[in-house]
Amino acid sequence: MTYEFDAVIVGGGGAGLYAALEASKSSKTAVVSKLYPMRSHTGAAQGGIGAALGNVDDDKPEWHAFDTVKGGDYLVDQEAARILAEEAVQAVYDLENRGLPFSRTPEGRIDQRRFGGHTSNFGEKAVKRSCYAADRTGHMILQTLYQQCIKNEVRFYDEFQVVDVIMDGDTCHGIIAFELATGELHVFKAKAVLFATGGFGRMFKVTSNAHANTGDGPAILARAGIPLEDMEFYQFHPTGIRGMGILITEGVRGEGGILRNSNGERFMEKYAPTLLDLAPRDMVSRAIMTEVLEGRGIRGDGRIDDHVYLDATHLGRETVELKIPDIQDFCKTYLAVDPAEQPMPVQPTAHYAMGGIPTDLNGRVVTASGVCNGLYAAGECACVSVHGANRLGTNSLVDLIVYGRRSGRHIAEFVKSTDSPKVPSGADERARSHVERIRANRGKNGAHPGELYARMQATMMTNVGVYRDAGEMQQAIRDLQRLREEFATITPQDDTTNFNAEVLGLLELENLIDLSIITAASALNRTESRGAHSRRDYPDRLDDEWLKHTMAHLGDDGSVSIDYKPVDTSIWKPQPRVY
Repeated sequence: MTYEFDAVIVGGGGAGLYAALEASKSSKTAVVSKLYPMRSHTGAAQGGIGAALGNVDDDKPEWHAFDTVKGGDYLVDQEAARILAEEAVQAVYDLENRGLPFSRTPEGRIDQRRFGGHTSNFGEKAVKRSCYAADRTGHMILQTLYQQCIKNEVRFYDEFQVVDVIMDGDTCHGIIAFELATGELHVFKAKAVLFATGGFGRMFKVTSNAHANTGDGPAILARAGIPLEDMEFYQFHPTGIRGMGILITEGVRGEGGILRNSNGERFMEKYAPTLLDLAPRDMVSRAIMTEVLEGRGIRGDGRIDDHVYLDATHLGRETVELKIPDIQDFCKTYLAVDPAEQPMPVQPTAHYAMGGIPTDLNGRVVTASGVCNGLYAAGECACVSVHGANRLGTNSLVDLIVYGRRSGRHIAEFVKSTDSPKVPSGADERARSHVERIRANRGKNGAHPGELYARMQATMMTNVGVYRDAGEMQQAIRDLQRLREEFATITPQDDTTNFNAEVLGLLELENLIDLSIITAASALNRTESRGAHSRRDYPDRLDDEWLKHTMAHLGDDGSVSIDYKPVDTSIWKPQPRVY
């Protein structure tokens, strides 16, 4: 079946819904999502959205922009950071006006709390900048935006998995999508397509990401010849539930929670004496790993030291139940621990991709050849490089809202002066042949999907984790290239057509393997430590050589070639990163 719209948004999370909301004001708009939008991973964002409202502490967008640049270890494009911080203020008020139920101060204003790396007066002291709805902020954003999209008559195609993009040179004319309910492929013609498909944390064994976070947009565009930017920078959140990866929001530390080692020491005093437990996430993750590796971790079920404690007992039951109720429920459910009475066992968990599809400040996909007409990206799958080498807490939701909104507004204007898409007959043949090849392997003695998935996650977690070195990353690349070859022989078990979740899972696995290869190759190539990319064999940040963005191209054979583009340092010059 073929559909035609002015704008097609791929992904129903925060960035996709805000883009759809803006685009739908003047164009026929559809959202194509493999999930019901309210199940999108934006709903897992707990702690808040950063904006310099100044409701609790004195604050300015300029300080927010500086913190973003410094937190990203100066790999952030600084004009993008300025726009992020300045437009965050109005974006939060827009959400409030659309009905988002923010937590309130006694005076009735939007309440704010501390988050890691956020300071006043260019690093002088911590500031309360995070606007929040208890610890359900992302869920409230989804609710608000979805309702507004329904009001604007946005069309939703749920449980449709994008499998290919229709390109004519540097112009996009639509997408091909697999419908889970029928097993059929559909063509969506569009004047503009925006990818907002989220992250790809499922490449790691321990991750806060949902099973659906498989990097579909970046992988599809990488195979279509679009380079991916800064893929070596993958953030490990310091406080995931031990062994499970389920996130314990930074908001716990924002409310006063303290990290302690096996000796009961507040060890962040050694690593970040000013911001302590609210230092940037990459620094806190490395501090936890250092404590564990040096023998001050806490012993887990496997009888090895593998985690530390996050202690919120001193906050009191009233604060815990009011400010972090979902976290309390998670800990009771999965750990049989009540945070009001016992410390929570935590360890770093793969959390967020700083890199992705390269875009300009209006969400347009850009390559060395220039802008790709009609092709946009926003949110975690995109890289406008507002996060650089390390994303600050709360800035993910800011990114979704600010750049999702900017992209939608640009699309609304772009489609007014753009001709109808020109899609040749047979545009879906490549995708159709690919899906049929996967199905045709049924019953053959080939690779088992579950085994490939487990091997991919294990090699990425072990060899491309918090700490890295050349030998381990080379091993990861060898493992992943072997997996890519074996994928061609993968053997599905399910021969049904309707609701064949196995075919969907195989398409997702293919995307993850390709993104894992690009991530490992990009990390091996960058011979320095910067932000979330921490190498034992190259421990120093080397601005003279490496203050540049990585642009990784995926070859048909799974090889990766790398180019570079400059970093925008037009506002602040790089300085040592001390907290």
